Amino acid sequence: MSAELDLALERRLGKRSAAVIEKHLGITTVEGLLNYYPRRYMSRGELSPISDIPRDEEVTLIARVLSSSTRRMQARRGTITDVVVSDDDGRQGLRLVGGTEYHGKAPGTLKISFFNGYKAQAELLQGRRALFSGKVTSFKGALGLTNPDYQLLDDDPFSDGGRDPEKMAAMPIPIYPATGKLPSWKIQKAVSTLLETADLDSLPDPVPADIAAREKFLSIAQAYRLIHEPESVADWQQARRRFRYQEALVLQSALARRRAQLAAEEATARRPVAEGLLARFDAALPFTLTAGQAAVGQTLADELARDVPMNRLLQGEVGSGKTVVALRAMLQVVDAGGQAALLAPTEVLAAQHFESIRRTLGPLSGDGLLGGLDGASVQVSLLTGSMPTAARRQALLDAASGTAGIVIGTHALLSDNVSFYDLGLIVVDEQHRFGVEQRDALRAKARKPPHLLVMTATPIPRTVAMTVFGDLETSVLDELPAGRAPIATHLVGLAENPAWAGRIWARAREEVDAGHQVYVVCPRIGTDDDGDFSPGEAAPPGDGDSDGGRELASVTGVVEHLAEEPALSGVPLAALHGRQEPDLKFGVMEDFAANRIKLLVSTTVIEVGVDVHNATLMVILDADRFGISQLHQLRGRVGRGGLPGTCLLVTSLEAGHPSRRRLEAVAATTDGFALSEEDLKLRREGDILGASQSGGRSTLKLLRVLEHGDVIARAREDAQQIVGGDPDLSARPELAGAIEKYLNPEKEAFLERG
Repeated sequence: MSAELDLALERRLGKRSAAVIEKHLGITTVEGLLNYYPRRYMSRGELSPISDIPRDEEVTLIARVLSSSTRRMQARRGTITDVVVSDDDGRQGLRLVGGTEYHGKAPGTLKISFFNGYKAQAELLQGRRALFSGKVTSFKGALGLTNPDYQLLDDDPFSDGGRDPEKMAAMPIPIYPATGKLPSWKIQKAVSTLLETADLDSLPDPVPADIAAREKFLSIAQAYRLIHEPESVADWQQARRRFRYQEALVLQSALARRRAQLAAEEATARRPVAEGLLARFDAALPFTLTAGQAAVGQTLADELARDVPMNRLLQGEVGSGKTVVALRAMLQVVDAGGQAALLAPTEVLAAQHFESIRRTLGPLSGDGLLGGLDGASVQVSLLTGSMPTAARRQALLDAASGTAGIVIGTHALLSDNVSFYDLGLIVVDEQHRFGVEQRDALRAKARKPPHLLVMTATPIPRTVAMTVFGDLETSVLDELPAGRAPIATHLVGLAENPAWAGRIWARAREEVDAGHQVYVVCPRIGTDDDGDFSPGEAAPPGDGDSDGGRELASVTGVVEHLAEEPALSGVPLAALHGRQEPDLKFGVMEDFAANRIKLLVSTTVIEVGVDVHNATLMVILDADRFGISQLHQLRGRVGRGGLPGTCLLVTSLEAGHPSRRRLEAVAATTDGFALSEEDLKLRREGDILGASQSGGRSTLKLLRVLEHGDVIARAREDAQQIVGGDPDLSARPELAGAIEKYLNPEKEAFLERG
């Protein structure tokens, strides 16, 4: 790799400027600042004099601030910052018309308003000079601009580099992700200095020359210059196109290299046994597998029988029968003398899996030895953190000795004191709940690399799967087993229909009177907590949502309210949440499953795995506090026994609030793939290669997995060809170096752990 990229910024910018960049942006190298791309570009368009601005048109003007004041709005929360500006002195009334300077009327003044404009309030101080761009509006007969784009100017742009005014007016203005103390124009100035001083022509190009020629890419030096200092829109578009593909190629090459490494590992083959547990299980099944279940099952059987590790992602809709498919795979491993571990995200779900699998196995579930030793039955063990000491000690002994063929557990399985006799298959349920370190800890407990099956009930768009799970092969269950009834989902907006609040509980009573059961889901346990949310879910990012002081529904509060609700008089109800003692939680779930409890008020602990066929209505209070994937998972708890299901998404937010977009999306479709795409649009990719699976700051700079699926697919194909012919990338040192730089130690570990 070029030493230029690793050079400290102070060598190119000087100590003072480099210190400012490091303090506010955390960037210390030439490479870091070169790759700090503008987030967008502002077009200057035609420069207009204030005294001659047209009504209802987009204008661009350079002006100096005369005054600035901020006041609170009376009708709603927030502030208005009013900035009065005047034509900039020295170029008063200048406008460019057909390349000719035109001097219009005498200098004028203009009021510019910013709603909640905290940045404008801090930056647009008296005497500051800026370029403004926006649409002219009229209020009480006076013209003005509202929330325009602006850029602070420290130098006269018309004297920049001797460029003529016409060309300067046409040049896009790069806008960088800025901080309050380091505005975009200062970042631009630092980048401009770097472009002048850095040896761009010596930079290594990760994109092979034949691909660059095929795609007609700019050189890497040209691309850096034009993405930061474009003279036209086409300039930055070409540069972005080049860097977007480069990013995709580096990422896909890293994943392709990982796949090649996995293929070279040696696992223990777990071949089917003709008269084993799996054969007897299939013969006793009271239903016929769907075509999808049979096809995926055959794929898993074939891969388990090979001596290279299976690494497969199984995704499917809520209730598509993933657990049966996984259980059949586990039985094949047990038949072959190995053990299977099922990692579940919560104790409630682990216990549900334990009971469900034992019930499904019937006579095949017993206390015999490991299936491969006697073949008559398979012992299923449960291991959770809150188990009594004696039961936990016995579960540990059964796993270590091989007595337990299937071990089901939570994070407790990851403890150092947990060992296995011969761990052959790991099944990870609801993979988005587990960080990479946790999966790695379980893999390390096997003698040889174990087979891995990752399951998720949140369908993933193809482009996301190619990027996030690029080293896993993917199987999809896209049909529901017979007997699954449709779920009708309705958005209940209490802001516009407050009378519906009472109707909700009357509707719940109707279901109970019909012999059915009801879930009520709340975002909080009590008034002083954030509920039982999975990481990143409690307040779905991206919509700027604020509770505005409203009190969110809590399990304890709703239970108290419903106990006094006339419509539910005499209805047995109970609470369920993550802070309860395990025995109490399991007891409540048993009573609900047995229909002794008719209405269950819960947090999201019932999000996955809970299977009560008689439940037909789900009421989700303050539904705007949940992410799309959570809402889709939650409603999948009803309609599971052949009875039609109904889900009510209750919100007190006003119509048009950004957070209601999620609810409208969930109410509009039960297509998990369509919802996952909408979810990704709202939440962004998150850190694609890090432990975080959603929201937050993305590792990806220019690549967006939904928008650029064609780029990802092309880069994936190229990466497979490159790595296929040169697994170590010894002939592509530039690409290998880019992978090393792109994958910091944490992200490299992510790929290593899979």
